[in-house]
Amino acid sequence: MLPSRTTARLCCRSAYSRLLPQRRFNHSLLSSKFLNVSEEVRDAVATGKPVVALESTIYTHGFPFPESVALAELLESVVRVNGGVPATIGILNGVARVGLSPDQLIELASTAERKDALKVSRRDLGYICGLGLAGKRLHGGTTVSGTMILAHMAGIRVFGTGGLGGVHRGGENSMDISADLTELGRTPVAVVSSGCKSFLDIPRTLEYLETEGVCVGTFADGRQGSVDFPAFFTRDSGIKSPKVIQNEAEAAAIIYAQTKLPLSSGMHFANPVPVEQSIAKNEMDAIIEEALRLADEEGYHGSDNTPFVLAKIKQLSGGKSVTANRALVEANVQRATKVAVELAKLEQSHGSPNERHMPAISRTVKADQATPEPELAQLHSTSENPAEKLDKADVLVAGSLAIDLSCDYAPFAGESSKSPVPHTSNPAVISQSLGGVGHNVAIASSYLGSSVLFCSVVGEDLSGRAALSTLRAEGLTTQGIQILPASDGARTAQYIAVNDATKDLVLAMADMGIMELPENVLDFDGFWEPMIARTKPQWVVVDANWNPDVLAKWVTVAKKHGARVAFEPVSTAKSRRLFGRANAVITSSASVPNHGISLAAPNQYELAAMYMAARENGLLESDGWWRIIDAMGMSASGSRDRLVAMTSAALVDQGIPQQSIQLLPYVPCLVTKLGSQGVLVTQLLRPGDPRLTAPESAPYILSRAPPTDEVIGGVYLRLFPPAAVLKDEDIVSVNGAGDTLLGAVITGLAKSGGASTVEDAIPLAQEASLRTLKSAGGVSNDIINLRQH
Repeated sequence: MLPSRTTARLCCRSAYSRLLPQRRFNHSLLSSKFLNVSEEVRDAVATGKPVVALESTIYTHGFPFPESVALAELLESVVRVNGGVPATIGILNGVARVGLSPDQLIELASTAERKDALKVSRRDLGYICGLGLAGKRLHGGTTVSGTMILAHMAGIRVFGTGGLGGVHRGGENSMDISADLTELGRTPVAVVSSGCKSFLDIPRTLEYLETEGVCVGTFADGRQGSVDFPAFFTRDSGIKSPKVIQNEAEAAAIIYAQTKLPLSSGMHFANPVPVEQSIAKNEMDAIIEEALRLADEEGYHGSDNTPFVLAKIKQLSGGKSVTANRALVEANVQRATKVAVELAKLEQSHGSPNERHMPAISRTVKADQATPEPELAQLHSTSENPAEKLDKADVLVAGSLAIDLSCDYAPFAGESSKSPVPHTSNPAVISQSLGGVGHNVAIASSYLGSSVLFCSVVGEDLSGRAALSTLRAEGLTTQGIQILPASDGARTAQYIAVNDATKDLVLAMADMGIMELPENVLDFDGFWEPMIARTKPQWVVVDANWNPDVLAKWVTVAKKHGARVAFEPVSTAKSRRLFGRANAVITSSASVPNHGISLAAPNQYELAAMYMAARENGLLESDGWWRIIDAMGMSASGSRDRLVAMTSAALVDQGIPQQSIQLLPYVPCLVTKLGSQGVLVTQLLRPGDPRLTAPESAPYILSRAPPTDEVIGGVYLRLFPPAAVLKDEDIVSVNGAGDTLLGAVITGLAKSGGASTVEDAIPLAQEASLRTLKSAGGVSNDIINLRQH
């Protein structure tokens, strides 16, 4: 049965919220007021696609506008042509962005004309983002250092750029050392560049990188034996490379091994400038010496030194340095993409697709399943194979479909704390799966043998494509999934749970905004109602993530077509929607026998919230409510002792059986999940129900109505003890356990055709829930083995 931590998790789902239009993701690290990762990059990283980071100082401080825009388009196209996803990184209006759109690239590159963009390294990130928060929204081009940090935050492992900063000549006295070098020593990103600028002190640069623990290798590029570390404009520097890398596959293997050890330092793979554009070493040395002499003579030092020297090199070389610069940048980006492609292959072949820190899709999604589908461009298209079309369904589940990320704190050996430390990075085991309450209920019901039609909504985005692919892989039809365009403000839902070392929930973040869209955005009458009419489900399970109007619509339409409705409350806040003051699903006139909801499956906190909402909104004082309460035949005297005997003193002290009884006039069956205390079934029986006279049911009959009552027969109350209480170390994932229980209960009721009762289904449902707790991800597919029972 569900331990108390599952109850807590379900309670905390109230973190769902509608977010600001900026990116409409949750206020988590990857989409906050300071850092924004594009949806394409998020999904590419999450699905293990090759992603290449690209810097932006080359556009803000390197090439003039509009040449810089053409270069940006060229480099991104190089990444795409070679099988990767580009992630250009920069700062716009004080917000760090990973994956700039074309319009954003143009806006950032145009700052080269005005010269008003900052050059952003590690030291500048807090400064520029902080000023943005204070209302001074500046643009910035990220250097190698700044780009590495943001790429790492977004889960990107490979970065292609032009040249690396280094130790300046005379650095032993001036201490003029690029932040790129120290960043390579502490940020695990592989940087592909053409070495450091020729006018820097290359031997001391390599020494510094060695001290920082950075693996430095140069691509052999067809050469045999040892090779020189390149000097940017020229292939040879006269300094032998510490390591030689034969090809992209070797580079990828090095990255893969380093992440698995794991080591926190970066890597530098030097890629020599193409032969055709390389400038001869002796010619370049003379040009550099003259440029450095002029810089010293005119007093250019520190951060002003490099731009001045580069400008003089361009002038003295007759523009050949610019040609070489363009060529080497393009070659480096191409090489970086090929490395990223090989790395992705390596991760897939070793069965360990991306384990970076990105909200993501299920690991069951294969690359060919996650490719864009042309029909996603059509509103309400389902990408459904006609052969998969359901003509009959036992169960229809209408609820949320979300990308779930579970982060379990994993302290280092010897650490005693079981909780992650706030305001910093923590070691964790991060698992990704397809989730959402509706999805979990649907897949549990399907695994247990029901024919299931799952109805939900996704955005016309990469997450939506991945979700549809995963549904098919799980064996669920996608014909009930509406796909909404971005113009409707639709984003596929995402949920992130942070758990402590014992897998207790610490924090949950969710973007369920798509479920809050109003009914007029959804084609309910033309899309979903015909499916209900055609498939004629016995049960419709609705979760509370829907907008209250849509939730009420589901209940009304299900009842219209003869289906019974089960309600999954989702969270304490959303459970109140059943009896809300505005747009309530249940009104005072909807008491038995005119009820719309036949069963609800709250946890104890959601039960309390439902009870308080009904009470606050006057439903527990209506004539209809009193009519049923009076008919129950409850005795005022000795009622506490009776409830304690049938449940427990602790539950009665909490008011749990009392609250469930008082909700029966509106919801005639409540299955309350009580964690380690078990499951409480409270049910209103109709006249003539066999349980009213069966000896084996006698201990669970709380009261009997007068024989003359045509609506009420009595009240059934039964506490099921937990099937087992797991030790902390035996719990693998709490995601989906409560949803599994509801899916199993509804399957038991639907497959029996009305012959089974709720209590008949509870033992199997508890066992199914237990198996989900002991399995990674969402609902355990091990519950398939329970079908025979």
